[in-house]
Amino acid sequence: MTKIRGDIEEAKEREQAAWVPETEMLKQRLEWFQDLKFGVIFHYGLYAEAGIVESWQLSEKDEWARENQPYRETIEALRLDYWQLINQFEPKKLDTRKWAKICKDAGFKYCLFTTKHHDGFSMFNTMESEFKIGGKLSPFKRDILQEVFTAFREVGIATGAYYSKADWYSPFYWLDDDTVKGRHASYDTHLHPEIWARYVSFVHRQIAEITSNYGTVDFLWLDAGWCGQGKEDLQMDRLAEIAREKQPELIIVDRMMGGRHENYVTPERKIPALAEIPKKVWESNIPIGNDWGYVPNDTFKSSQELLETLIDVVSKGGNLILGVGPTPEGEFTFEETQRLEEIGHWLALYGEGIYETRARPTAWPNEWHLTYQKDGKAHFAFRSIAAVVCEQIPLTEIGATEEDELIDLATKKPLPIYKNADEPYLLWSDISHPNVGAVGIRVSTHREKNTH
Repeated sequence: MTKIRGDIEEAKEREQAAWVPETEMLKQRLEWFQDLKFGVIFHYGLYAEAGIVESWQLSEKDEWARENQPYRETIEALRLDYWQLINQFEPKKLDTRKWAKICKDAGFKYCLFTTKHHDGFSMFNTMESEFKIGGKLSPFKRDILQEVFTAFREVGIATGAYYSKADWYSPFYWLDDDTVKGRHASYDTHLHPEIWARYVSFVHRQIAEITSNYGTVDFLWLDAGWCGQGKEDLQMDRLAEIAREKQPELIIVDRMMGGRHENYVTPERKIPALAEIPKKVWESNIPIGNDWGYVPNDTFKSSQELLETLIDVVSKGGNLILGVGPTPEGEFTFEETQRLEEIGHWLALYGEGIYETRARPTAWPNEWHLTYQKDGKAHFAFRSIAAVVCEQIPLTEIGATEEDELIDLATKKPLPIYKNADEPYLLWSDISHPNVGAVGIRVSTHREKNTH
């Protein structure tokens, strides 16, 4: 995996207690969420126009973001020029129906879209700020969030709103003064409660807009895992009430903050080891490239690595979202499109063993990964095509017996079982091998009875 960047926030709950959803609705929705398994998250905004690491260069204290290629030589010039990108950002080639088709074909079941990153630029028609797409200063007179949600719902993909609780453009979060600014509010909120109260009201009103004006929203994915509690108290109980007024089945993910509003947890750029698997429902989030948003000449993970990641995550009980960063013109990069096509081709054959499955996390020998049907009647065994070849595969390696029926997921045909000194086994060469990804076998707990 890519080296962890300086923007990663540590989870506030180091030791997770066993967690039970507080309502029957939430319990059912999290079961539904675990059936989806595979989603996409889009980071899109002014940072695509700048070609830099999302919003992070704006934060003077986050020096890591400017180490390799600072957008401007001084922080003052950087911020001034960045704010002015609102006048240039005009994705004329944006076609969200094309996005949706690519993502549908890739096998994604849900999507998250950045309504607002830390820079404060709203990618929806908010009435709370003119620093937005489609506003007076923006040449692009369209509501991108509306178009994304509409297009993805049309192809049956669930929709979610990413929203940063921090807002570095807001004068109620970063004061217009000369103080050195980092990711946090630039003033002591206890000394200036009247300013902070205005910021809380601003956040609540934007959450109301997103959850009231854009149809069904399945997820509210709240980022900026340093904001919301303590000195930056956003009255999260009230925020959740506002969000669910029009979206009673909303899943809320107050990332890295712990507590009742982090309905599932989100390891970033990480696959938990077996000993680290969260007790809560969880989702790994990993960008296809090195960065979440568009950066010219980015380095992209291979389809093989991404599929191995998906199988590993699902076999451990998690969901996976992949990060896509559209270009300033509104298109996916060639590399992202190619990866998604290859992933989709694999899932079209092997998705039965991914979607709507559950896990019994165990270290199986020889790099096998197992997933399980919820009814317990079958399980699935996957092994990367890049793994070291072992021609004879003892059935014990895939949790099978010679009484079971073994089906090649690619061909849907039974696999022959051999015996050697009374030990039943398969042959690696009998299994269909895809060009990318992993082989897959369905293990049914009993053979179909002949009714003829």
